[in-house]
Amino acid sequence: MAAGRILFFAALVGVCSAQSRAPVLVELFTSEGCSSCPAADQLLSELVRAQPVPGVRIVALSEHVDYWDHQGWKDPFSDALFTRRQQEHAGPAASDVYTPQIIVDGGAGVVGSDRAAVLTAIRAAAAAPKLAVALNWASGDHKSVEVAVAADARAARASVFLAVTEDGLESSVKRGENEGRELKHDGVTRRLIEVGRADGAGAFRRTAPVPMNSGWKLRNVHVVAFVQTPAGKIVAIQVLSDSR
Repeated sequence: MAAGRILFFAALVGVCSAQSRAPVLVELFTSEGCSSCPAADQLLSELVRAQPVPGVRIVALSEHVDYWDHQGWKDPFSDALFTRRQQEHAGPAASDVYTPQIIVDGGAGVVGSDRAAVLTAIRAAAAAPKLAVALNWASGDHKSVEVAVAADARAARASVFLAVTEDGLESSVKRGENEGRELKHDGVTRRLIEVGRADGAGAFRRTAPVPMNSGWKLRNVHVVAFVQTPAGKIVAIQVLSDSR
């Protein structure tokens, strides 16, 4: 076996042994312009900080949509990309797009502030075994990462994404439905990039840039790699923190 392949599989074994808790991806579609969303933002922060489900590593993406931006307050974290992603989750059923909405591992949406429903969805998702992802910094400057997935039919033609998230963000809302409120956020998605697709056997390996911003607090920044099948199911997740 070539040295490169030995290192590749050793990395995947390291991921499996280090990831003793089952990773579950929790995507919250939210907006600072929506009066119902702060409760969901608070719940997501609790999930990130308390990790309340035994044996599960909850990985959070807070994705701020832009369709509330015309209601008096432009969410500083909003992006049309997140609106499109929520619409893709919903498919043709436009009525399934709302805020706050949580999607767990690409499954059905639940109300983002409904703690019981969210925890039930997380436990159900954790029961499905995930594939291993090797995710490492490619260089000392933390500007790119190496992502690798071993061949597995469950990942055939799946999309491989990188998300950059930041915890501990705050906003003072001046207008709109949340006027006068001080809002706090964790897991805010700063970047979301599809870096490629696995081949027909489900294998993937690539070095990809990680766009950072000098204004972000790097101690609170995480890089999340996840693999999403053409049907929308999340089959692999890994997290890498910026330790500078």
